[in-house]
Amino acid sequence: MTNEPVLNRKRNSWYIYFFGALGGLLFGYDTGVISGALLYIRAQMHLTSFEQGLVVSAVLLGAIIGAAVISPLSDRYGRKKMVLLSALIFLIGAILSGISPNAAILIIARIILGVAVGGASALVPMYLAEISPARIRGTLSSLNQLMIMTGILLAYIIDYAFANFTNGWRYMLAFAALPAIILLIGGAVLPESPRFLYKIGRIDDAKKVLTRLRGNTKEVDEELSTIEKSSQQESGTLKDLFSKLVHPALVIAVGLCIFQQITGCNTVLYYAPTIFSQVGLGNSAAILGTVGIGVVSVITTAVAVVIMDKFNRRTLLNFGSIGMAISLFTLAIVTNFAEKGSGLSAWIVMIALAVYIVFFSATWGPIAWVVMAEVFPLNVRGLGTGFASVIDWFADLIVSLTFPVLLAWMGTSIFAVYGIISVLAIVFVSKFVFETRGRSLEDIEQELHQRAK
Repeated sequence: MTNEPVLNRKRNSWYIYFFGALGGLLFGYDTGVISGALLYIRAQMHLTSFEQGLVVSAVLLGAIIGAAVISPLSDRYGRKKMVLLSALIFLIGAILSGISPNAAILIIARIILGVAVGGASALVPMYLAEISPARIRGTLSSLNQLMIMTGILLAYIIDYAFANFTNGWRYMLAFAALPAIILLIGGAVLPESPRFLYKIGRIDDAKKVLTRLRGNTKEVDEELSTIEKSSQQESGTLKDLFSKLVHPALVIAVGLCIFQQITGCNTVLYYAPTIFSQVGLGNSAAILGTVGIGVVSVITTAVAVVIMDKFNRRTLLNFGSIGMAISLFTLAIVTNFAEKGSGLSAWIVMIALAVYIVFFSATWGPIAWVVMAEVFPLNVRGLGTGFASVIDWFADLIVSLTFPVLLAWMGTSIFAVYGIISVLAIVFVSKFVFETRGRSLEDIEQELHQRAK
């Protein structure tokens, strides 16, 4: 009987962590679903390569807007309210996508979806970081990436399920309304971030939330004491964000976001069926192959959640860069020199893509978002994560918009370029990124103060 309150608290905590991360599933679904749907949309709407890029990248354009607007608003109105707003926008965008009569309306619908995606991309890791104990913050924050990859896998499965339906792409896109409704319902009972509550003077409420999450009174008191030291600052402005104090955090967050994208991750996630069709697979087979890639990504990300707080962030990032570079170089070589349509080349391409996803999903996928949510001081955390997310989505937009054109121009040699960038990522991490594993958010903030002296 004495263990029952502890068990109830743990179940309650994991419920909070689950729904706190659920926005990541919608993020993943709405960015991943277009990979299979595009094969049918481009045929029905007679899209050019540039128009295909626009349909894919419309979400990313919206994401830039969402990250720039919704995340900073969380510093004023709270993390929870902005998560609920994102869920509502997800719902509207999903329904409009499914009923789009032409490419123009579809692009507008996907921009609306992107606003929610951009908001969720900054809000979810920030919310999870602020409610998580320091000792397992990496694990809990990386639930966001696990949800993203699960959403992408769900998108691939739904794509395959509706592949042979008349206007099946409409069902593929509209299905996102279901998890959006679940997020609206579950998100309504999420607690507000205790750090935000403390910041706006609701100290008793912050203590109640921490007690609900931690249970241990001594641990709660110690955490409140550390929060108090950093919460006395007023909400920061853009001037504060670009100050000498925040500069190291800004370099780390922005650099990780840029390298996460320009190493080609989303070209694989968005265009995997297109890549498979380049080596001779039919549409259904290409989508089925992509489902396999999605399964690998979810399994690998689940492993990453378990090991996230057992290894240094810097070590994992550099390890991932090495594996990504090798698989990208292999992909470029095989697709350039192997005979198109041969079973062997198709298998090697599939394996190379899977290996790339393994390394990305275990390292750069979750860690870039985790560190971004960790390094900014409390007074500019919403603003900082929003700014870094804007950069992330802008880099994603450029890569995704240009990929169809570059693929048509350079062929699959483009993957060798992404491989070279993966090597450069090692240089960046080694030079600029400091370690955050196992440290409280307030301790990381003190590190910034030390570096600013």
